[in-house]
Amino acid sequence: MRGRAALRLAPLALVVSACIGPVDAPKSRLPVSDETPTRLAQANLPSLPPMKVFAAPLPAPTTRANSDIARDFLDLSFRLESGRQLPVFTRFEGPIRVAVTGKPTAGMTRDLGGLVARLRDEARLDIDFARAQQPAQITVQAVSSKTIRRYLPQAACFVVPGITDLSQYHAARRAGETDWARLDERRQIAIFVPNDVSPQESRDCLHEELAQALGPLNDLYRLPDSTFNDDNMNTVLTGFDMLILRATYSRDLNSGMSRAQVAAVLPGILARLNPAGSGQLSQPLRDTPSTWVEAIEEALGASGTLRRRTAAASRALLIAQNAGWQDHRMAFAHFTVARLIQPHDRKLAHAHLTRAWRIYRQRPDTAPHAAHVAAQLAAHAIFEGDGERALSILRGQADVARRNENAALLASIQMLRAEALDLTGHQPEAGSVRLDSLGWARYGFGPDWVVRTKLNEIAALRPARIRG
Repeated sequence: MRGRAALRLAPLALVVSACIGPVDAPKSRLPVSDETPTRLAQANLPSLPPMKVFAAPLPAPTTRANSDIARDFLDLSFRLESGRQLPVFTRFEGPIRVAVTGKPTAGMTRDLGGLVARLRDEARLDIDFARAQQPAQITVQAVSSKTIRRYLPQAACFVVPGITDLSQYHAARRAGETDWARLDERRQIAIFVPNDVSPQESRDCLHEELAQALGPLNDLYRLPDSTFNDDNMNTVLTGFDMLILRATYSRDLNSGMSRAQVAAVLPGILARLNPAGSGQLSQPLRDTPSTWVEAIEEALGASGTLRRRTAAASRALLIAQNAGWQDHRMAFAHFTVARLIQPHDRKLAHAHLTRAWRIYRQRPDTAPHAAHVAAQLAAHAIFEGDGERALSILRGQADVARRNENAALLASIQMLRAEALDLTGHQPEAGSVRLDSLGWARYGFGPDWVVRTKLNEIAALRPARIRG
């Protein structure tokens, strides 16, 4: 079993007004204010505009050295997240056909079709949907979140070898058929995705779990430009991810090879697939210690008191500081601490966010990370009534969110921009930007009541003396 966590401090789905409210506020069943903000009423919106979806993907190619990517490939392909070593390399050996069962939404079917097309075009995989009566190597089953939690309480979605239906899971697990380490080749894999969440959450599950079904089974916090990273900053497959998947299905590899055998041919594979990486200077990051990972997981977990989670986040930050890190993992530790202490120490939270932002802005491959932090910093500025500073912080961030196909982040940024424009006396432009945010919010956040709640939360950031 390999799954995406259901409850973590996900940056994309943040409640932006957390700087004035509890970070533990539930992400669903939120009370919706009966008092619609004045500016929304003025927009004369009896119903929300149509949902917006992203057009052609624009993944940026990885800029890291092939020698570093080779190390990443081996650690991704020969280790599970638990640290357990995999004895041999595995993949599908032949055409890959995908079947969809359960009750998928129209949007889920559309997003899966786009993902399969990307895998064909960018990773050069022989992958398509199974036709009637044609056997499928991968089955995507759409079920309710409640059904998924009945099998794995902490999972939003997950991928399992050896079965085609969720009802088979317990028996297959008892028989050892779901153990990735026992595979010598991938033949039959099932992916279980919720059909009652926001379109973006469903899409993100499809990207993460289908990529794991096809290739790497591990996640590495040291990767800045990948979905194979539990920080959730990248929500769709990146240029690095597609390179990894393309290498996985290189003609020079096959199931059953040892780590040493794969390591021997990998430099040649990467030189052929990514010639630009051959001339890059190696800048390897040290492995992430298990103590840091455990501290982060406790901080982001659904269980435990806020005090314990905050202590865990502080412990992760101390580990990063003692290790002398100056990379995105240090920034993520600052970001995590800030999100947890915002309800009771807004000034210190702002300081942590500022440090995270400075680190993330140093590299182009952490631009999505910087955009998440920018949204938080802009929320602080709006709370203080400083619209000019909020606009400065948000400048260019909407484009980053678009390039990375993160509708939830894009909607949040546009809602914040609208508030900042209102604060600076640009009401007509604010109305236009706010209206633009709503279509993205419907994709990123889901039901209309959630979208309206987000609008109310962000409108509530403005100081009471200048609200209206």
